[in-house]
Amino acid sequence: MVKKSIFLHLKKRLKLFCIINVFFMIPFSSFGANSISWNSEEDLFSVQYENATVKDILDYIEKHSKYIFIYSANVQKNLNNKVSISVSNKKIDAVLKELFSETGLNYKMSGRQITISIPEAPKVQQATQQKGIKVTGNVSDEKGEPLIGVTIILKNDSTVHSLTDMNGNYSITVPAKRSVLSFRYIGFVPKEEVVDNRKVVNVQMVEDVGQLDEVVVVAYGAQKKESVVGSITTIEPAKLKVSTSRSLSNNLAGTVAGVLAVQRSGEPGYDNSTFWIRGISTFQKVGGDPLVLVDGIERELNNIDPEEIESFSVLKDAAASAVYGVRGANGVILINTKRGQVGKPRVTVKAEFAATQPIKLPEYIGAADYMQLLDDVLIDTGQRPIYTDKIAKTRANYDPDLYPDVDWVDAVSKDHASNQRVTVDISGGTEILRYSFVAAVYNERGILERDKKREWDPSIKLQRYNVRSNVDLKLSPTTQLRFNIGGYLQDRNSTTQSVSEIFNRAFRSVPFQFPAQYSTGQIAGTEESNVWAMATQMGYQRTSASKIETLFSLEQDLKFITPGLKVKGVFSFDRYSTGTVKRSTKPDIYNAASGRTEEGELMLTKKENGSNTLGHESTGTYGTKSLYMEATLSYDHTFAEKHAVSGMLLFNRRHFDKGEKLPYRTQGMAGRASYTYSGKYIGEFNFGYNGSENFAKGKRYGFFPSGAIGWIVSEESFMQPLRRTISKLKLRASYGQTGNATLNGRRFAYLSTINDSWNDLKQYNWGTESGYNRNGMAEGEFAVPNLTWEVVNKANVGLELGLFNGMVDLQFDLFDERRHNIFMPRESIPITAGFIKQPWDNYGKMKNQGAEVTLNINKQFNKNLFVSLMGTLTYAHNEITEKDEPAAVVGTNRAETGYPTGQNRGYIAERLFTNDDFADVAAGTLKEGIPAQTFTAKLRPGDIKYVDVNQDGKIDAFDVSPIGGPINPEIVYGFGLNMKWKDLDFGVLFQGIGRTWNVLSGNIIPASNKGTTYNIFTNYQDRWTVDNPSQDVFYPRLDYGTNANNSQSSTWWLRNMSFLRMKNIELGYSFPKRWMQNMLISGARIFVRGSNLLTFSKFDLWDPEVTSDSGVSRTGAVYPAMKSISAGFEIKF
Repeated sequence: MVKKSIFLHLKKRLKLFCIINVFFMIPFSSFGANSISWNSEEDLFSVQYENATVKDILDYIEKHSKYIFIYSANVQKNLNNKVSISVSNKKIDAVLKELFSETGLNYKMSGRQITISIPEAPKVQQATQQKGIKVTGNVSDEKGEPLIGVTIILKNDSTVHSLTDMNGNYSITVPAKRSVLSFRYIGFVPKEEVVDNRKVVNVQMVEDVGQLDEVVVVAYGAQKKESVVGSITTIEPAKLKVSTSRSLSNNLAGTVAGVLAVQRSGEPGYDNSTFWIRGISTFQKVGGDPLVLVDGIERELNNIDPEEIESFSVLKDAAASAVYGVRGANGVILINTKRGQVGKPRVTVKAEFAATQPIKLPEYIGAADYMQLLDDVLIDTGQRPIYTDKIAKTRANYDPDLYPDVDWVDAVSKDHASNQRVTVDISGGTEILRYSFVAAVYNERGILERDKKREWDPSIKLQRYNVRSNVDLKLSPTTQLRFNIGGYLQDRNSTTQSVSEIFNRAFRSVPFQFPAQYSTGQIAGTEESNVWAMATQMGYQRTSASKIETLFSLEQDLKFITPGLKVKGVFSFDRYSTGTVKRSTKPDIYNAASGRTEEGELMLTKKENGSNTLGHESTGTYGTKSLYMEATLSYDHTFAEKHAVSGMLLFNRRHFDKGEKLPYRTQGMAGRASYTYSGKYIGEFNFGYNGSENFAKGKRYGFFPSGAIGWIVSEESFMQPLRRTISKLKLRASYGQTGNATLNGRRFAYLSTINDSWNDLKQYNWGTESGYNRNGMAEGEFAVPNLTWEVVNKANVGLELGLFNGMVDLQFDLFDERRHNIFMPRESIPITAGFIKQPWDNYGKMKNQGAEVTLNINKQFNKNLFVSLMGTLTYAHNEITEKDEPAAVVGTNRAETGYPTGQNRGYIAERLFTNDDFADVAAGTLKEGIPAQTFTAKLRPGDIKYVDVNQDGKIDAFDVSPIGGPINPEIVYGFGLNMKWKDLDFGVLFQGIGRTWNVLSGNIIPASNKGTTYNIFTNYQDRWTVDNPSQDVFYPRLDYGTNANNSQSSTWWLRNMSFLRMKNIELGYSFPKRWMQNMLISGARIFVRGSNLLTFSKFDLWDPEVTSDSGVSRTGAVYPAMKSISAGFEIKF
């Protein structure tokens, strides 16, 4: 009944959500298709007319814009021809080219005045018509779509020209076989073709990325790409749709320069990647995450479905992010969701179905080999073997109940799982009202096994529904209203136990103690030691979550005051809620069977009574709400065609309530001023002025300025001779400040806290007997009266280079970030000073430096073949330059100052001891002069010998040193290939990380727990023994029990976790449009895709990416990351 009620609740919320969206969608179809609008500021037209006369369209343009049309009486009769035209945000020249493409009319522009005439056949053309060669053909884009209004000109004689018609066809007469035709079209790379002996010349044109990416999304707005002087990376949304993964963050690594990302788990719902923009620049445990803004509102990156995205930008330097002030210290990700475009409704349906499997699981030995190794170690250490009989019976499979051989990982997990995603995208509208609606359904199953004899299911199942609807309504020619509503519903089923702990215990459980379940149905061990029971017999829980996100904005063009002036207001309300219903139970638990009776029955004794019913508990009810308000005044105008001036002033306020006694509140102002001279020289100033309730009165506001300059060298006159080779050369530099108000999770740290507790240090004792202690009051956290912001000074220099008319595009950046005022405890203050807790202060400092490169190469070889290559590389190295540390470590190798955050530390392993190192091997006495190692009572040959770093004659904690490098990667890179041949397309992306190390846990050493816990890897034979006294082995000498000397963190266990992975590979086929001419379908594509299929790494025990600094992951005992193979289709209507 609980399960049913949850689904009913979800269905009600989903139904309400859809009704709201339908309510806003229904009116769209009632608006007429015929409309024209003119953006006076940018001089752009959008024209949408069906079966209208040319004269009607010209009259409307003349009435509502600055242009005047002049024509004679003999021209007027040609203006009564009816045409259909659909263009959006085009210059008047492009509009007229398309308008006149079927009328045979010419036009000539002179400022505002446009003269229309009937063309006369020029003399040269008449001559060639008699003696020349007639050439026909078709012009299309990369997808085979016809291009309308392409200009075809005879090279060196512009009087011979033609235009493509509505189907992309053209006809032209040229004077000779060696004639060269030049094809030009706005937004596409110009192309030339030699006629030779051809009478049919078909041409496929390639989009000019430099023109199409003309506008870049920046902080609080958009700018022309050529005028951007901040370090901003813009990613095509298609590159974020390269896998079936729920988490958008899993698709960032190797795709976006400047972003370092690692995925530490594959558990559905908890598989998000941890990512940083330009690395880690603070040693705070919290407060280092980038700011993510969706449509300008702070939201979660992984709650967005990739199909919702229209643009994705990463802001990295101070020039790009300073306007966000205290929220921009760690970089900013800007996501704009899809908006409707003028035109008939367009519907896209996409579905993908995937089978998933762990990338790599650790491989362990079976029970017989495990016990044999234990006996071998016992013999090596002078003890008697104890498993001889069990080994023989286990190998013979004599009685699996008494002599089990359990692969616990296999017992609790399936070989494979699955996921599916289906999306529907509907958009369209008129110049008055535009709409976009995206809905997505996502289902994912985990690999956790279930007991099919149970009526309830504890396996992992994730269901998610995303919906987003955006509406743009033009209230008047100068007033724009926008309304966005979106959100998701999510339902997750799983066991009542921690899934990560289940896999941890599965990797740790030995195979021969007891079976997962006896043949008679009883369960042995404990509910924790029998991990199969832990996973399948403890009940299930269902967690439901929902979020609704709304945004209203109203923009008013104030051109009646002055051209380019606008004002805008934004209001947003978001609400999130979640709750968990837990149905718990517990099986009867038995001790391991001691044998069989004479009748052959198992001899079992009950250890613990279970429960035959499912309990009911509602837990984890939680909710948040967020309010955001913003007011913006902006200006953008160009004077005398050379002086481009823009500016922005903004005020915002955010209220965030997550159920605590006091909500979180911030408010502030931001500003930007930009000037561009002659399209070549750019200067920009930005600032953020922000306040937070987290600081004391009088210290709540901070000012964060930045400045940037840019020089477009390729626009200089001296570069024009090289224009064909160097199509773009831009230099830029920036410097500024950003801040951080998240201070290690503490709030109101400028105030002291007073606690009462049962802790002995905070109690009073009444009387002489026990039991008379009573709570007292004690000071907890000491106040930091001068608490202030973390401040980051950011410097950046960049180069943008385009070669061969945009065929090659290179972007290179060098960055240097210096952070100070990092909030941290004053660890140098001794406990004898009287503090229960060490006071905190803005004391720490850190620097972060590096470089990043993005390279794209696009080449259209012929009509049928297009090839694109890409590569990204990010290097970021941080260093703690000042940190208050205990006096005992200052100036020693244990100090963190001077090293990266997350630096691995341990002893330096020199080699393994040999007989020559001992004065008395039996007694374990080392020769004189060899530093003493006191981790274990008695050393033996084959144990690890450590370096005495401080040369004090002994190995102890003061010899611990930085080893290897940091745990988190300093290098992330990616490279890929995309090809299109006719209707086939192929793409592959490789992604890798470098300069990342980890120290394996000493718990992986075989026999260290006498066979009671921990599995043994299949490489167990690669170990030191008396018969194999090699220095080049994986394991040192083994002991039957803990060997504290060999299990120390040291370079012996240090491993480089770098890897290269085939992140994605895809093959697709687009059906020819001629097959669908008589259908409602405008396009269809099928594809197959693979994700994470191949991994190359020197480390081969488990997937190197899941390893972090936690003790569990240093044994490989985590839910594995997944690889997948999928197939899907996409249909457009």
